Amino acid sequence: MAMVDEPLYPIAVLIDELKNEDIQLRLNSIRRLSTIARALGEERTRKELIPFLSENNDDEDEVLLAMAEELGVFIPYVGGVEHAHVLLPPLETLSTVEETCVRDKAVESLCRIGAQMKENDIVDYFIAVVKRLAAGEWFTARVSSCGLFHIAYPSATDPLKTELRTIYGQLCQDDMPMVRRAAASNLGKFAATVEQSHLKTEIMSIFDDLTQDDQDSVRLLAVEGCAALGKLLEPQDCVAHILPVIVNFSQDKSWRVRYMVANQLYELCEAVGPEPTRADLVPAYVRLLRDNEAEVRIAAAGKVMKFCRILSPQLAIQHILPCVKVRPGQLLRIICILLLLLSID
Repeated sequence: MAMVDEPLYPIAVLIDELKNEDIQLRLNSIRRLSTIARALGEERTRKELIPFLSENNDDEDEVLLAMAEELGVFIPYVGGVEHAHVLLPPLETLSTVEETCVRDKAVESLCRIGAQMKENDIVDYFIAVVKRLAAGEWFTARVSSCGLFHIAYPSATDPLKTELRTIYGQLCQDDMPMVRRAAASNLGKFAATVEQSHLKTEIMSIFDDLTQDDQDSVRLLAVEGCAALGKLLEPQDCVAHILPVIVNFSQDKSWRVRYMVANQLYELCEAVGPEPTRADLVPAYVRLLRDNEAEVRIAAAGKVMKFCRILSPQLAIQHILPCVKVRPGQLLRIICILLLLLSID
């Protein structure tokens, strides 16, 4: 039997184990990728190992998840940041698989690699990945693309920035609710990289569309965007664009959206600015404290202390304290009142 050449041995073992029917052997092989890469050296890792991994068609989610995780820290093994782009193809493929946890890990690794890449490589390689995923036929690719824009945008040229904003707007109007949810969830991170002039126009237009989405699962993620966007806008713009959205969300037909507002009301109040402006949210908070759904009332009640601390004592006593009094449970009522009075002392 012919002996395998010593320099080829690591890759030969990897290939053999990755094709083995035993999932544990395949998983162990993936977990030893860094050891195999060191044995191969940087050049052969780039030219042989990474292409082989790109072509790997393993259908076990556990193996794919391990690969997505390993590749995220693989830059030293391919020769440093100047060669980081060679890691993008296998992670791009992993970003399109059906299993959510694999896609999320692949996106996380892509972001980690992209954050270290040189600007010209972002333009030449990373943005191309974002655009391909965003144009993907399967919704899984488009979902993954939403988590990459905040890495791609800062290094893009002006024409590419315009294109990226347009693409993101299209993702927010995608036919698949899962894509719109991903776009809503990542809007805050993307908005933080966008110039103020475009933030107040294009990004806020995108945000307005998401707040009126017919899927409550999209709208409740837009609630999170209120606080994130509010911190990026000038106070007057925040009052004009964010405050009305919060008020409308507090009356949303979906209890899940109202619950999200109640749960994040303190952060939302901080976003809208000084105390006189926050006072405009008191009626919305009172509605949440008296909501028909117990989950919403509980979430709102849990924010009583924080909410009252950013109001004047007069507003808290006049509007919030009566709501606390009418909550059932004598002992709980007394405790809430005492804590409230201490907080505004």
